[in-house]
Amino acid sequence: MRYRRFGKTNLSLSVFSLGTMRYLESEETAQKTIAHALTLGINHIETARGYGNAEQYLGATLKAGVPRENVYITSKSPPVADAAVMERNIDKSLETLGIDTLDCFALHGLNTAEHLAWVESDRGCMQAVRQAVADGRIRHVGFSTHAPLEIILRAIATDQFEFVNLHYNFFFQRNAAAIALAHEKNMGIFIISPADKGGMLYTPSPTLTNLCHPFTPLELNYRFLLSDPRITTLSIGPANPTELDLPLQSADQDFPLTDLEQTTLERLKTHQSTQLGTDQCSQCYACLPCPEAIHIPEVLRLRNLAIAYDMTAYSQYRYRMFENAGHWFPGMKGDRCTDCGNCLPRCPEQLPIPDLLRDAHQRLNGQTRRRLWE
Repeated sequence: MRYRRFGKTNLSLSVFSLGTMRYLESEETAQKTIAHALTLGINHIETARGYGNAEQYLGATLKAGVPRENVYITSKSPPVADAAVMERNIDKSLETLGIDTLDCFALHGLNTAEHLAWVESDRGCMQAVRQAVADGRIRHVGFSTHAPLEIILRAIATDQFEFVNLHYNFFFQRNAAAIALAHEKNMGIFIISPADKGGMLYTPSPTLTNLCHPFTPLELNYRFLLSDPRITTLSIGPANPTELDLPLQSADQDFPLTDLEQTTLERLKTHQSTQLGTDQCSQCYACLPCPEAIHIPEVLRLRNLAIAYDMTAYSQYRYRMFENAGHWFPGMKGDRCTDCGNCLPRCPEQLPIPDLLRDAHQRLNGQTRRRLWE
């Protein structure tokens, strides 16, 4: 296991962090998963008020004998307008975990302009967070986000946070500017779910597997991230102890990309361009806003992945969350397009966007999905 400095917090975190969203089967499973993670060198556990029994199970594990000095703990709570509500949430987390101090506390899902306004308000949730820092209940403060890039950049620019948890991986590089700004501001950078949200890479398609050879898609994506020294730690969310073993084979591989790895990543890009031809969306986001609130770039990104790499199961999984996950995954589905044509002159590639949206909907729609911990 390698360890990296978590930005201005100066905490030395393992390059993989244990996420607790999926070990909810039982307290026994949680304890075994945590124990195995610590044995493998993980020293950072991330949980949240919203993750079902996760805080309770972690608290029971700590009480059972895990030395507090051996592990850093982050918990999260949603941004709110009322400081008193945040105060209660912080205290409830501490009580459930059975600890006096959180090493790190994050606003959970700073996703909208309204959330950001609460952060910037003198009487909003940050008033309670600052008080908790002042009296020692919290050591370091950050935020997790599924927001549009513009909101993430604005949140970083408030200078109220020491770290950020965000989505970024080989197949989703939209947040590159946020990585750069966070690094410039000496913030810790925590990558959310690079295996699952990064493409369901535990179960890759044969097409993607062949394109990534001699590497697996999972290890190649981990190497893409771990080779970037700006990134501190990657989330891994096992449902049981055995799901830790495969990803942590990459835990000591934080060196620069090799020539073969770079060539393989370039092969992936070239293959996508070849397969999609003139229908490839390059993710410039110039088509937004859409009058029907369709998240055009994300719909077309999922279409790109399904066609280029046969990542259809992943693309369907994400597409079906549109209209069902609120601000965690905003946007309407492609079939909401009314052919208004507003997006067409803004597209530098002159894509037939309404046709591509309908095609994406036909390929990817099906039974609706919600966020895992809901």
